[in-house]
Amino acid sequence: MASSTRNATADDKGDLYSIDCPCREVLDLIGSKWSVLVIGRLEEGPYRFGELRRAVPGITQKMLTQTLRRLEDDGMVHREVLAEMRPPRVEYSLTELGQTITEPLEAIRTWTEQHLPDVRRARERQTA
Repeated sequence: MASSTRNATADDKGDLYSIDCPCREVLDLIGSKWSVLVIGRLEEGPYRFGELRRAVPGITQKMLTQTLRRLEDDGMVHREVLAEMRPPRVEYSLTELGQTITEPLEAIRTWTEQHLPDVRRARERQTA
């Protein structure tokens, strides 16, 4: 008798509206303001850690480390140790998978900047 449930494979698509779906973790990562900003900078090309930290004002060293690790774990960022120098240099860049999220995140960044005045007016109406 065949089982009514099947084992999930790596190729199975998720269902964001299912409470147990692991794709919610991915959404949490790519929806994070730090991920949006880090990915936006990495669209420009590879960055070393210190360069990236300066390019994303306000991010702490700890948060940048955590964000890069999560993006690397999920296959969106590549970490490369360049041993040609002492101490070795580490560069971060987007993977092919990471490149696929750049356009949607650019749309979110653009929408945010364009609609900031509308959001501010709405907030002012709420506090008035």
